[in-house]
Amino acid sequence: MTATKIVLVTGATSGIGAAVARRLATQGHRVLAGGRRADRLAELAGDNLQVRRLDVTDRADFAAFVDHAIAAYGRIDVIVNNAGVMPLSRMDALLVDQWDAMIDVNIRGLLNGIAAGLPHFQRQGSGHFVTVASVGAHEVVPTAAVYCATKHAAWAITEGLRQELDPAIRVTTVSPGVVESELAESITDAGAAAAMKAYRADAIEPDAIARAIGYAIDEPAEVDVNELVIRPARQR
Repeated sequence: MTATKIVLVTGATSGIGAAVARRLATQGHRVLAGGRRADRLAELAGDNLQVRRLDVTDRADFAAFVDHAIAAYGRIDVIVNNAGVMPLSRMDALLVDQWDAMIDVNIRGLLNGIAAGLPHFQRQGSGHFVTVASVGAHEVVPTAAVYCATKHAAWAITEGLRQELDPAIRVTTVSPGVVESELAESITDAGAAAAMKAYRADAIEPDAIARAIGYAIDEPAEVDVNELVIRPARQR
């Protein structure tokens, strides 16, 4: 039986984040789940699973989220930086506000999580960062240029972090393929929305990603699962 860990999960109000929070809590870990939609968080709360509203783009709010976990549990062991947005569009649509939203959540949100958690991990001499990136970190397709750029940045930041840190602090990047989620609902560009509907025909359940994250964090301390790419079998 693996040791109980204190796990923080962002973007937990739906999709992968909610699945991760539920699965890890069911496996006996103590979970603090964060997200912006208070009503969804209230539905998520349960045994081993506390919730707190969180805006990952707000550095002070992320720091307060981590401090809340420290006050409640005395330590933190894992931060799953999962929050992300995906309003796809062609570049010439010039949906600049949506570009900014992806940069703010997908990149700055990740950096805020690292900044909030790293001092605690270094002080206690252990910890584990898990970044939920995307197969978009490894490929670029039409309408996804900015999204893929943010996910490549997430991959690069996390890989750089892994190389810099003491081995006692583990670092994992998880890159999902097509997963059932609400991400595509933010797409306002008609062409991108139509293309995404076809692209998402063979989606897998978010619990597939949750199981992979559970595997990575439950490995012994001397084992660092650096990267996982998880696609539907039909997504080639």
